[in-house]
Amino acid sequence: MTPRLGRGLAALIPGVDMDEPGLPPDAPKGTQQALRMLRLDRIRPNPEQPRMTFSGPALEELAESIRMHGVITPLLVRREERGDGYVLIAGERRLRASGLAGLEEVPCWVREQLGDREQLELALVENIQREDLDPIETAESYYRLVDEFGLTQAEVARRVGKDRATVANAIRLLRLPEFALEQLRAAAITAGHGKALLSISDDEQLKKVLKDVIARDLSVRATEKLVASLVQPDARRAKGPTPAMVKLGERLTQKLGSKVRIEARSRGHRGRIVIDYASREELDGLIERFADAAAR
Repeated sequence: MTPRLGRGLAALIPGVDMDEPGLPPDAPKGTQQALRMLRLDRIRPNPEQPRMTFSGPALEELAESIRMHGVITPLLVRREERGDGYVLIAGERRLRASGLAGLEEVPCWVREQLGDREQLELALVENIQREDLDPIETAESYYRLVDEFGLTQAEVARRVGKDRATVANAIRLLRLPEFALEQLRAAAITAGHGKALLSISDDEQLKKVLKDVIARDLSVRATEKLVASLVQPDARRAKGPTPAMVKLGERLTQKLGSKVRIEARSRGHRGRIVIDYASREELDGLIERFADAAAR
């Protein structure tokens, strides 16, 4: 079967020799790589694929495009350590769609001497740059680059062509409880909604707000206003102590010999007294003082 390359890769790289070594413009210095046509049955899917879901309709659309135009962007693979097969680094959607389109071969950049760690990093970066992961897959990919590769958020941002705030906000989404993450994965809410919902610390309240946001199809701005109306009263209650309360706390600190804070709530009519201690001995001393005072 003649590969459907003429209207795809060959149109972009006239006269390309598929057996000659070559490198894409962004290949690292010293990288050994060749552009070749490989049979689909020789390519093994990437076991560290960052993408979790592959949309049926979208995959069919890509397959139809490949039937018409061929595979325009080559897949990225590396040789298996044993045998004559290849491991996919990036391009699983293209690989699957090529199979649906009936292709037997696809163009591939063959990356030589690539370890598992470099393979995973390339797969994560390539997937993020294609911008078709869902918000949670993107956030998890950013987090893995930070957690497993020791990159800073700024370094991740540079590698994927984003600003640092975008990376930081995406990673913050992972703090949401699982029921909220599920709605993000299902596209019932956007990353903007998720960012607004992060301000709600109580899971039960968050469930109610999330249900309301989805039922009323609230915009991100409307969700931010709704959340603000719920958390602002708590913020008012959490205001710092008055000068009088600070002075009273200092007096109690001198009396007890341990740090004392008075935290007022609800306009000062309610609150709590917090006594810090630094050791078990200090705690025992405080208990004895209170016990003596109560016995008098």
